[in-house]
Amino acid sequence: MKIADDWQDYKILASSDGMKLENWKGVVLLRPDPQVIWSGGNLYSADIHAVYHRNEKGGGYWEKRKPFPDEWTVSYKDLTFKVKPMGFKHTGLFPEQAVNWNELRRIIELAKSRGNREIKVLNLFAYTGAASVACAKSGATVTHVDAAKGMVERAGENARLSGVDSGIRYIVDDCMKFVRREIRRGNKYDGIIMDPPSYGRGPGGEMWKIERDLFGFVQTCAEVLSEKPLFMLINSYTTGLQPAVLKNILMLALKNFKGTFDAYEVGIATEEGIPLPCGAGGLFTGEGYGNK
Repeated sequence: MKIADDWQDYKILASSDGMKLENWKGVVLLRPDPQVIWSGGNLYSADIHAVYHRNEKGGGYWEKRKPFPDEWTVSYKDLTFKVKPMGFKHTGLFPEQAVNWNELRRIIELAKSRGNREIKVLNLFAYTGAASVACAKSGATVTHVDAAKGMVERAGENARLSGVDSGIRYIVDDCMKFVRREIRRGNKYDGIIMDPPSYGRGPGGEMWKIERDLFGFVQTCAEVLSEKPLFMLINSYTTGLQPAVLKNILMLALKNFKGTFDAYEVGIATEEGIPLPCGAGGLFTGEGYGNK
């Protein structure tokens, strides 16, 4: 497991009975987490600003217990992101992904040190753009694609907060349709990031189901990789989709590229001394850019 354990502005204080208690730079939130199937954590060890309650019919709502801003910022190293409690328990940021931000930035910075060339990164299902911002901060030119206009706008806000005033192109579109157009245009990328949902619907009503569509999608994305790509990263929060599945998909879809293939759980450190599992990652790293 790769564990995000170097945050200053974010901490998991406790976890128990399907919930996690988090401190987001002084704002304490209590949210559901399906991985927390144990008991014994003290969920009331701090004053709580808000609790997310699930509805029996799906979705849920935030119960505010203490005043706090509608939105605020947290920082990770030289990056700054907006946090805002939203529907379906989200806050607009996944702190555990810091382990992937670190690795992608290392690869990009190593490539930049070996030659003064443009490094093009494609971020698909890109949400609020934390990975886009991280890559751009290290000197890559990023194309950020997501079907939700509001999330793309938030990505632009995160870029500005992190001092990234250029280097990111924002696209509101269905990811598969966009990639197919890039193939026809002959555009190529040195790195691809994707964070596909379990289920989804594009702006034109296109349906996505990860078990059915992911392998074909990765095969299609392979057609826009440059001749000697730096990386391809697949993130997954789909319960039951093992890291080895992501590795197998990458190995089969990218069999014509030289490099290394890795798969791992992604987690985040807690104040209880145990890591909280938060999903899986599959990473292809181009030849000569592995982390020794």
